[in-house]
Amino acid sequence: MPLHLLDHPLAAHRLSRLRDASTESDRFRRLTRELTTMLVYEATRNLRVRPVVVSTPTGRATAVEIGEMPIVVPVLRAGLGMMDAALSLLPESQVGLVGLRRDEETLEPTEYADTVPHELGGRPALVCDPMLATGGSLCHVCDRLLERDVGSITVLSLLAAPEGVARLEEAHPSVDVWVCALDHGLDEDGFIVPGLGDAGDRLYGPR
Repeated sequence: MPLHLLDHPLAAHRLSRLRDASTESDRFRRLTRELTTMLVYEATRNLRVRPVVVSTPTGRATAVEIGEMPIVVPVLRAGLGMMDAALSLLPESQVGLVGLRRDEETLEPTEYADTVPHELGGRPALVCDPMLATGGSLCHVCDRLLERDVGSITVLSLLAAPEGVARLEEAHPSVDVWVCALDHGLDEDGFIVPGLGDAGDRLYGPR
C-alpha cells in the first residue's frame, strides 16, 4: 500500500499549530481546511485527464480537463472538516457520506449513516478522515466502496499511526494513503500519540 507523506514546510508549520492544545476550534477548522487543500492537490496528481481545445481571446489552445471526477467520501463526523477543502478543488465531484461511531470498548466502528451511491461504476474515490488510528473506520469504508464497484481509492488523513497503516495495508493493499505525518503509535484508548486529540471534538466541540 503506497503511503505518502506531505513533506512540505508550509504543511509542517500548520500541523504544529493543529497539534497545539491551545488552538481554538475556529483556528483548528481553518488549519484543517488548509492542510486538506494541500493533501488533495498532491493526491490528485494522477487523475486521468483528456485533451480538449479551448478558444482563448487570441486563438485556440490545446488543453486538458479531468476525465472522471472522484467521489469525495468524508467519514463523519470529523471528515466533514475536510470536505469543503476537497470540494474547493473538485467542485464538480459528488459527495457520499459515511457515518461511523466508535465503540469505546472494542474500538471498532458502527455505521449509522451511508449516502454513497450503490453503484459507482469504476469511479475513483477520495476518502477524507483526519485520523488513521486503529484503521477500523477506514477499512470499513473501503469495504463499502469495493462492494459498490469503486475504481481506485485514495485516503486523506492529517495523521496516521503505524498500527492503523499496517491494518489498512493488510486489508486493502491497493489503497493510496496521503498523510501529513506518521506518529509514534496508539495509547490504550486507541488515540494517536502524540497526535492532536479527538479531531471531531476539536473541530466541533465535545459530544
